[in-house]
Amino acid sequence: MAIDKKIIMGLGSFFKRNKDKEEETVESHIEIITDDCKGSDCEKCVIACPNNVLIKEGDDTVVRNPLTCKHCKVCEAICPNDCITVN
Repeated sequence: MAIDKKIIMGLGSFFKRNKDKEEETVESHIEIITDDCKGSDCEKCVIACPNNVLIKEGDDTVVRNPLTCKHCKVCEAICPNDCITVN
């Protein structure tokens, strides 16, 4: 039984993604007041977040991917400096 190469190539192109397309930027619904944040010393919100939304980047805590946030507000509740707001 011979396999037609055109069929295989056709299926491969079916699963290709458009890599030329620019990535969409998503605005975060998590606000972090970096002036009040002691991210380098604290990291409580980073550790407590069940969806790994927050990460430590240098001395700041930043939102990794706002789409993974489930609005549980654990980070807001655990922050000792009250610098996180989840809308």
